[in-house]
Amino acid sequence: MSGLELFAAALGVIAVWLTVKQNPWCWPIGLVMVLLYTWIFFDVKLYSDMLLQVVYAGLQVYGWWQWTRRGAADSGRIVTSLGSSSLLLSLVAGAVVSLALGAAMAHFTDAAQPWLDAALTGYSLVAQVWMAQKRVQCWPLWILLDVIFVGLFLYKALYLTAGLYALFTLLAVQGWRDWRADPAMAR
Repeated sequence: MSGLELFAAALGVIAVWLTVKQNPWCWPIGLVMVLLYTWIFFDVKLYSDMLLQVVYAGLQVYGWWQWTRRGAADSGRIVTSLGSSSLLLSLVAGAVVSLALGAAMAHFTDAAQPWLDAALTGYSLVAQVWMAQKRVQCWPLWILLDVIFVGLFLYKALYLTAGLYALFTLLAVQGWRDWRADPAMAR
């Protein structure tokens, strides 16, 4: 564990907690966290996760914009649910990204876990886009992904990060409960 990992993990807890609370400050704090984790994952040869952090940086800006732009009611983005066709299309896109990235990482790099890392990356992108759009389905997907991430990070001896993702799992459960109870979901 390094001081950098400790600082990034602390920012991650703050960012996810703010997301659960639907506070738009989750996005700039998350941006700093993902930039730090870009270096951490490069250092342990989790290249798909490293690339994921780079994409997350752009998605942090997108999420901040989504959550702070004002609509007709001047209330910003509200929690909504994806339709089944959009849900399926997103999951298929996640599979395509996972397979393409896994093949590239397995053939062109010395990645430690190219296929698992790529699958987690592909589906994390789906979950992150859903989160930026305040889709309630982001939370059950995050729960599944975070549980798997815990195992991967334990395997790579990133114990603090594994603990962070275990905490992310608990926060995702809380986020799913809170967002489903949001009055906007009843509309």
